[in-house]
Amino acid sequence: MLRSVLACLVLAASSVPVVAQDLSHLVSARILPGWKTAEGTRMLAVQISLADGWKTYWRSPGDAGIPPEFDWSGSSNIGAVRFHWPIPDVFQTNGMETIGYHHQLVLPIEVTPRDPSRPLHVQAEVDMGVCSDVCVPASVQLAADLSGAGADDPAIRAALADQPVRQHVPATCTISPIEDGLRVTARLSLPPQGQHETVVLEPADPTIWVSPAEVTRDDGTLIATSDFVSPAGGPFALDRSALRVTVLGRGRAVETVGCPAG
Repeated sequence: MLRSVLACLVLAASSVPVVAQDLSHLVSARILPGWKTAEGTRMLAVQISLADGWKTYWRSPGDAGIPPEFDWSGSSNIGAVRFHWPIPDVFQTNGMETIGYHHQLVLPIEVTPRDPSRPLHVQAEVDMGVCSDVCVPASVQLAADLSGAGADDPAIRAALADQPVRQHVPATCTISPIEDGLRVTARLSLPPQGQHETVVLEPADPTIWVSPAEVTRDDGTLIATSDFVSPAGGPFALDRSALRVTVLGRGRAVETVGCPAG
């Protein structure tokens, strides 16, 4: 995928060998145990702390970045896992726009147990990219046994409150085939979310690579165009109802799902 190629180019440009190394002075992580919700899920969080001047990436990292990947295979009694991403920052570096977090990320994760009467054993390996003047791949291992009601956690509550505002935004999408996929142009009726707006289009299928959106405005209409490239390298059927559009402004963000034909 092109995203993997871009990530490799960033790492190569940094002249840092991609080998196992101790990065504990740059990044550390722990599980915040959280609480059992009224719905019977467990609201926990992964807290990632970064050294001064270093950043890591959002689920959609922008021009060149490595999004976090979670391996839960060592866990037990885990059914569904839902991430609640707080609003990320947008960084401009050497002409590239990337999306992520600096200093610290508290990422709330809502876990549905397979058997609500049994404790959860959470074990995860998290692979991520961390960047300053150079970029390096990092991996952290996390584990926790969670049972009982737990306790409210202000850090998790703050991260949950800092999510993009989810609302219905009047939107239409024009889709046209390109050689290796689709070109998607979204038009949203949305007031300006700040002087600079970054728009991220995300299909339901995570194997589809999406280019950073070209963004323009026509009065109250926000227009964003991205190329969607499939692993097969050709046009494909896109589920419009599951297409997520996030508009990032300075300190604010709006998220809407679904983009019918215009």
